[in-house]
Amino acid sequence: MRIAITPSVLFKLCCSKSFSKNIIAPLKSYQAAGIFHPKSSPHATFNLFAYINSKLIHHQPYYFHRATQAFLAPSQTLSPLSLHSDLEEALDSANNTEELLTAFKALEASLNKDDERLGLACLKVGDILHSKASKNLEKALGFAVRALEILGRNDGEGSLPLVKALRLVGSISCRIKRFNESLESLETAYQILGSLEEEGFNGKEFNSERISIQLEFANTKNLMGQRWEALLNLRRALQIRMQILEPDSMELGLACKDVAEACAGVLEFGEALPLCLKALEIFEAKLGENCEEMVQIRQLLGAIHVGLGENEEALTQNEFCRAILLSLNMECELLNIEIEAANIQINLGRFGEAMSNLKAVIQKTGKESEARVLAFVSMAKVLFFQERFGDSKGCLDMSCDILNKLELISSEKVAETFLEISMLYEMMNEFETAISLMKRTLALLEKIPQEQHLLGSVFARMGWLLLFTGRVQHAVPSLESAVTKLKSSFGPKHFGLGFAYKHLGQAYLEMEKIQSAIQMLLLAKDIIEASFGPQHEDSIDTCQHIANAYGVMGSYDMAMEFQQHVIDRWEMHAPDAKDELREAIRLLQQLKKKVAGSPSAVFPAHCLPESLLK
Repeated sequence: MRIAITPSVLFKLCCSKSFSKNIIAPLKSYQAAGIFHPKSSPHATFNLFAYINSKLIHHQPYYFHRATQAFLAPSQTLSPLSLHSDLEEALDSANNTEELLTAFKALEASLNKDDERLGLACLKVGDILHSKASKNLEKALGFAVRALEILGRNDGEGSLPLVKALRLVGSISCRIKRFNESLESLETAYQILGSLEEEGFNGKEFNSERISIQLEFANTKNLMGQRWEALLNLRRALQIRMQILEPDSMELGLACKDVAEACAGVLEFGEALPLCLKALEIFEAKLGENCEEMVQIRQLLGAIHVGLGENEEALTQNEFCRAILLSLNMECELLNIEIEAANIQINLGRFGEAMSNLKAVIQKTGKESEARVLAFVSMAKVLFFQERFGDSKGCLDMSCDILNKLELISSEKVAETFLEISMLYEMMNEFETAISLMKRTLALLEKIPQEQHLLGSVFARMGWLLLFTGRVQHAVPSLESAVTKLKSSFGPKHFGLGFAYKHLGQAYLEMEKIQSAIQMLLLAKDIIEASFGPQHEDSIDTCQHIANAYGVMGSYDMAMEFQQHVIDRWEMHAPDAKDELREAIRLLQQLKKKVAGSPSAVFPAHCLPESLLK
């Protein structure tokens, strides 16, 4: 049973800062832009130094929108009051945009401009236009905003339709890349839903909106490159679905797959695995084993196993995929699966098997195909690990030649492949070539908002290379950009962000920005220790840099405290780290001499005279 919102509650909502900011302000901006014409016409005039191959994770630009559509049947998208039955039927039966607008004008002429039924009709027309085609988006937005204005003025039980209007505005704004307006509309809808829930509102339609709002949040944030934030919304939507859906429903299976995919996208493989297995169980029960959908879910499961370092399990999933694709005669898809198999075999050190598979793939590909590029890159990896560096570079050169012709066709995959090639050049100490390719990758990724996570990884890696090759001034802006992008994409505690903080701290230390260096290094220490443990070499190295920074600043008590941490941790590695332990003890002794005022004391190590360092 629907619960009406009293005039006092609606007044409270309308007078809130959020409502004013998120509804009234966007209305004015849309009007100023000429999109909304309330009287005459509604027409419009989102160091990852351990690189995970994102080609194994199949993000679709609007897969959250697909999930929304799967949850809401067309008949559930609106809940209009009693419109004029014949005119409502005309809206429903319209075969094209012209008929729809003609039916709406007839309805509009029969109603007062503030009639809630007119608002609901605007909402219905906007929703239909939104679902038809991208060319109708501005018209759809005009109707959605008009619905929002009418429904926002009315009291009674109009609050759930108001939520729907806000969601529609948010969805359309997202598709036309007005992401901030999208988030503002969705946030207001979310607040209204919270007020309704406090009033005791419940039921199927209400839960549909709760889920839809979370999915639209996720879609917008994903397209802004905010994958971590998008994942939080996907989790909330999944929690609601788990409460109201049958445990073996296909819809729940799709939701588990989407959340598993999003988890893998931010490298949360441990969380992704059980969700993907749940989706696999449902898919298999509902669809059977031999279908394209099962290939997708098993391919995702394989990528998750790779992320967890479980390469044998990944290879098993790959074999399932190959068998299904062979039975379905899907030759193009099979080539990509065979390349993935070769990459897993490389991870397992089975270089001969990988090379045989890749040679077979190359024989089946066209001279300027994407599959051929990927096969050459994987072949370069094999040759690198076999220490055939000249041959490896030859494969990479051929890959780049093809990519130069594909660059305008598939910029996302081209960018990912350039990044992979650059890392191979880096491993071969071809630093200038690696940096050049990273710059090309950045130029491509900067045009793709949803690839901000990859942009952050490239900035981090390039910043580290610039720092390593002595170009500190150039490294700092790259590392600062990496910190911003990685935090947005992966959250505040991800290991890749920890490495970016560490290298930025090192750069600040070299530039004698000691306070900034200590701040970055302490942040890095917390993240890296949480990710890898305090005995990990990167954790110890970070502690050493912190000790160095405090020593340079003259805070010898703090320097000695962190230097002692370094000694204690290297002792845990004995006898394999005897040289590192001896150096750490020597540095602590130098610190003690500093405190005692000895003029011969030298700390940190890089303060030694150049002649002695040699």
